[in-house]
Amino acid sequence: MTYAVSIPQYRADIYSTDAILDPYPHYARLRDLGPVVWLSRQQVFAVSRYADCKAVLLDDETFISGDGVALNPLANRLGRGTTLNSDGREHSKKRSVLAHRLTPKAVRKMTSAVEDKAECIVDAALNKQIVDGVDDLATALPMSVVPDLVGWPQDGREDLLRWAGATFDSLGPINRHSITAVKAATEMLSFSKRVVRERSVIPGSMGDDVLTAADENRIGRSECPALMIDYLGPSLDTTIGAISGALDLFARHPEQWRAIRQNPDLIPNAVNEVVRYESPIRAFSRLAVRDADVDGAKIPAGARVLVIYASANRDAREWEDPDTFDITRDAARQLGFGSGIHGCAGQGLARLEAQTMLRVLARRIEQFVPAGTPTRAVNNIIHRFERLPLKLVAAEGIQQ
Repeated sequence: MTYAVSIPQYRADIYSTDAILDPYPHYARLRDLGPVVWLSRQQVFAVSRYADCKAVLLDDETFISGDGVALNPLANRLGRGTTLNSDGREHSKKRSVLAHRLTPKAVRKMTSAVEDKAECIVDAALNKQIVDGVDDLATALPMSVVPDLVGWPQDGREDLLRWAGATFDSLGPINRHSITAVKAATEMLSFSKRVVRERSVIPGSMGDDVLTAADENRIGRSECPALMIDYLGPSLDTTIGAISGALDLFARHPEQWRAIRQNPDLIPNAVNEVVRYESPIRAFSRLAVRDADVDGAKIPAGARVLVIYASANRDAREWEDPDTFDITRDAARQLGFGSGIHGCAGQGLARLEAQTMLRVLARRIEQFVPAGTPTRAVNNIIHRFERLPLKLVAAEGIQQ
């Protein structure tokens, strides 16, 4: 694929380790260059401004997902059969198998159970005082909820986080990160095939729904392993990224945490602002199946287009003072959960988990104090912390 001479080029590698750890200067330069930019390292067109990203996501007949959303052909081949890598009727059919599990009504029914788990997690964290915000808080809640919901057997849970992270990492371009990740991503798919073959899912779970759909010939048996994974990985890493991002931001902005404690009704919007500011998903690609125009820039049929959600969420054309974290801004239109038919199906659960964790913490924690140097995970797709040392200062009257 070649680029039109009218399309500006960007020669820096936005998937280098340094760019993964600090991507925002690259995104700013991409937005300044134009509505569409040719990434010479990846040989793809990049869309980085808010309005253009949303337009591409909403035009699912021109910019399709069925040919994969990764930047390398192996991952796109391995991803066949997932809702993420499907379009039109096929996408609707796959999504319908589990849609009833993720309706607002179904998610609301989980509220009490999620609150109980969050209370126990915060109890344990308070006993430690110095915690890793990633392991002790951000990871603990989704890991206590999602595997049971999906129906993943107990004997396969010790590898879930490693597998889920690798599955995302493998969706980047062919670089040392994605190459290293392929083995673990393949392990996850192989394990899922074993689960389907042995029918070892938890009765009454999402996985049970998938197998029932195959029994009733609503989907093919060969589609089951990919659908088992479909909601598992995304429901872990993205939620972990959002919760750990919130903890870091509130540690660095204690005045905003005080506002949350004084008015917990700010929490739903605060979660949107966290996702806008700390977008857990960097970008996915689409394939243009016909010639397209994006804000005057011509994209030829057959081109792969990278939609950079995290850049859209920092675009000054859409957001006032976008590099400032502000829980009072109206951030509901952030693109961190995507948009259109491929908007994150599990975002209701992710919001419930993040909001519940913040509500429990707001009742019991007066302040988060940085207790060491945080480190970022190095992943082509996921933007989150690997380690976040924090001291928890209990609210008055709360025992530690």
